[in-house]
Amino acid sequence: MFFIDTIEVPGLGNRSYLAGGAHSAVVVDPARDVDRVLAAATRRGVRISHVVETHVHNDYVTGGLELARITGAEYLVPADANVSYQRVPIADGDQVEIGAGLVLRAVATPGHTPHHTAYVLEEGGQPVAAFTGGSLLIGTVGRPDLVEPRLTERLARAQHASAHRLADELPDDTAVLPTHGFGSFCSSSQATGDATTIGRERQANEALVKDADTFVAELLAGLDDIPAYYTHMGPINARGPAPVDLAPPAVADAEEIARRLAEGEWVVDLRSRIAFADGHVAGALNFEASGQLATYLAWLIPWGKPVTLLAESAEQLADAQRELVRVGVDRPAAAATGSPDEWVRDGEQPRSLRRATFAELAADIAADGTADEGGRVVLDVRRDSERAGGYIAGSVHIPIHQLRSRLAEVKPGTVWVHCAGGMRAAIAASLLDASGREVVAIDDGFDAARTAGLPIREG
Repeated sequence: MFFIDTIEVPGLGNRSYLAGGAHSAVVVDPARDVDRVLAAATRRGVRISHVVETHVHNDYVTGGLELARITGAEYLVPADANVSYQRVPIADGDQVEIGAGLVLRAVATPGHTPHHTAYVLEEGGQPVAAFTGGSLLIGTVGRPDLVEPRLTERLARAQHASAHRLADELPDDTAVLPTHGFGSFCSSSQATGDATTIGRERQANEALVKDADTFVAELLAGLDDIPAYYTHMGPINARGPAPVDLAPPAVADAEEIARRLAEGEWVVDLRSRIAFADGHVAGALNFEASGQLATYLAWLIPWGKPVTLLAESAEQLADAQRELVRVGVDRPAAAATGSPDEWVRDGEQPRSLRRATFAELAADIAADGTADEGGRVVLDVRRDSERAGGYIAGSVHIPIHQLRSRLAEVKPGTVWVHCAGGMRAAIAASLLDASGREVVAIDDGFDAARTAGLPIREG
């Protein structure tokens, strides 16, 4: 009898898997903090005999090499992947025995990357699950534009063919277990649902219900922004990541926090946007630990810049460290826990900023005119694809990942900044606040803009 355990990586929208039988197991696409999968194997009482990668990842640092080193497992990586370390090259049709009656079979599924490989788990010769990585996701596929722009259309067509190959070769009741698609930017469109099978995907997946030309045209037209840190993930994974160090960082007092800010380093406040607005260290930036911390901090921070973390507790700090090492943001320069009163120097006071709703913005506009009048700037920091679905007339559009380099484009006046729900607006508000601007963070869902009577333009 086989088992499959899912190891969630929610901040990145990914999953890893531990699958096996009574005595041994395979790990698929492990995240860098391998202690969690080791603990899962211990709970199961199994030995990790194999670690496999579906592809060289672009959105996180793999834990596969380190996990194989620790456990002595065979490390299976697609044969055509250009990596610098010793591994077992795996090719289409190769099989490895995981346990009595359990076999893992490699299926070449190019598209997300040229070398992408899915793995079918078979029990007694019958397929029971397919670990599809970034090929067949829930309702969609992995994006094909992360490797080389000149290959994007070719890889999009390969994605269509790979999805059909899996659907043609596997029974309807085969579980589909992707790595991406739970909020990951590696998904070509928003995946929906939590579990699926080949049969369900055959009825609903956009790659399986559309002809190749239609699928490719729509996929290419819908591709969204790529997080900047992805540029660094592939090379790190091809080179071989260093082991994780999750030891607590050096403790920073108020003087050191001030010094690091003065030297242009990033000081990141991990508390909720509500707590940050109520009081924070002037110059600190707000990336909520409970949000997509790793994705947005790694996307916005200049790569390699020292970062000091401010947390309300040691647990929040430790969780943030774990999130950040998954995207290669290793070893914070320093950290502090507690509250803003402890993080500012004697004689100084924490800074605050205003939070508001779209109804309050509507009332403010009604008092003196349109969105861009009365010394007011309405700043939309959503992505292009989101703004295309509707925006506030007169608002300025600078996607959050471009704001740091485009601050000078924000006209004088009080900046009312919004996104789709509040998290990115809080990040943007902290960037503006740190630059000395008067800012109001709109902590509200964008649907409320319509309800509030704000003029919405389409497209």
